[in-house]
Amino acid sequence: MQEHGVKVTANRLVIAKELAEAGRPLSLSELETSLETIDKSNIFRALQLFNSSGLVHSLEDTGEGVRYELCHSHDHSHDDDLHVHFYCTGCHKTFCLESVPVPEVAVPEGFTPHSATHLVRGLCPDCKG
Repeated sequence: MQEHGVKVTANRLVIAKELAEAGRPLSLSELETSLETIDKSNIFRALQLFNSSGLVHSLEDTGEGVRYELCHSHDHSHDDDLHVHFYCTGCHKTFCLESVPVPEVAVPEGFTPHSATHLVRGLCPDCKG
């Protein structure tokens, strides 16, 4: 947190730990359910701070809201933690496919991309059954 200029507090540590242990992007409501001792507004404010400081990535996966994951970039001034995400249409969870890089997309002259996301939809191994 300190590398990203985020003041360390007990609540922020708990939220960051929950994101780290989840191993996949979580929504605000998922965090609220798992962190019963922290109210929704405090979780939301921490996530907004984490996002603006580059400590977390935010992604919109299916119109169900924003999900958050810890950024594992090696340099807080340059995000090199870009990977594909998989949304399961069965259990409605989003998974990081960290070994699958986001495909490079050629954009027309004059456009300057700053970030990219790539979302694959389907069934996870548990739901495929």
